[in-house]
Amino acid sequence: MSSILILDRAVFIWDTKDLTQRDHKSLRVNIEFDYATLVKWSPDSKAFIINKFNENVLEVYKVEKKKDGWLHAAKAFTFPKEHETDIIGMGIASNGRYLMTCSNKTDMVIWSLKGQILAHVDTYLMNTTCAKLSPCGRFVVAAGFTPEARVWEVIFNKSGEFQEVKQIKQLTLGGHSSGVYDVAFDVDSSHMATVSKDGTWNLFDTNVNYKLGEDARIIKSGKYDQASNNALIALSPNAEVIVIATFNSLAFYSSFTGKLDCTIECIYAGPITALLFDSTGKYLLCAGDKQIRVFHNVTGYKCNIETAKEKLKESQTSATKERLQKIIADSEAFLRLVEDK
Repeated sequence: MSSILILDRAVFIWDTKDLTQRDHKSLRVNIEFDYATLVKWSPDSKAFIINKFNENVLEVYKVEKKKDGWLHAAKAFTFPKEHETDIIGMGIASNGRYLMTCSNKTDMVIWSLKGQILAHVDTYLMNTTCAKLSPCGRFVVAAGFTPEARVWEVIFNKSGEFQEVKQIKQLTLGGHSSGVYDVAFDVDSSHMATVSKDGTWNLFDTNVNYKLGEDARIIKSGKYDQASNNALIALSPNAEVIVIATFNSLAFYSSFTGKLDCTIECIYAGPITALLFDSTGKYLLCAGDKQIRVFHNVTGYKCNIETAKEKLKESQTSATKERLQKIIADSEAFLRLVEDK
């Protein structure tokens, strides 16, 4: 699996297997006449898509493996221009059926992978601060001026043909008193988290039968120290850790207690611009000052210990007990190693 870093008029592709190595091999892909503000992989990792800043259009780049085993990337095609203002949200559905773009106003567009417009959506947020696709590929979430994040389902029929984009009011992520800065998901979209201008964050259980009228519910809330006019949020794949970035610092919270576990301050001279857990939840990646920095999810290891201990109190098979005890031992060993360093 590879990851991408945007730098000047280039996209860099990195092999995540090298994260723990001293030397990091990368591939530079030059962007013509402009630079990218957003970049996303296709589900099969055979292509990536960027948003070009000044032109405000999407470009698709095909990625192929060369004979020497490394990669080559080249521009395949450009989408038609549809947004008049800056695109602040972009994503490719994990099922490979569609793309989403959203501007900083209220216009969201659902596209086919070939650049055909499937639907226009008005977010009715006055202005939109973030727009994201859920990992399951079914939902689009947008947040902005209003004190809630709104959720739409992108619906296809059994034959794979697009039908409609429908707002799911039961999944509205509310509970704040001011605008929502950012939204995050766990690995299967069963939990979503929001961070607001009012200085609070919320964790929601979204694994509900909304078609029968069940509403998403807040299962944990907390406060964070505001240090700027924006904040980013990341949710670990297992929904046990919430991380909030304000300006150039990170705060790690346990979703069990809602309490702050640790902070990492002054990571960059400027603000943190992106925040993401890797697929395993062991690492947190953040971007800023033309750099990607990778941190161990120490809070996650602590949560692993607490979760395993709680499960050991229940009736378990011998194999399950052995597995839980190993999780505790391995996590405690890692934490001792971190403390020694």
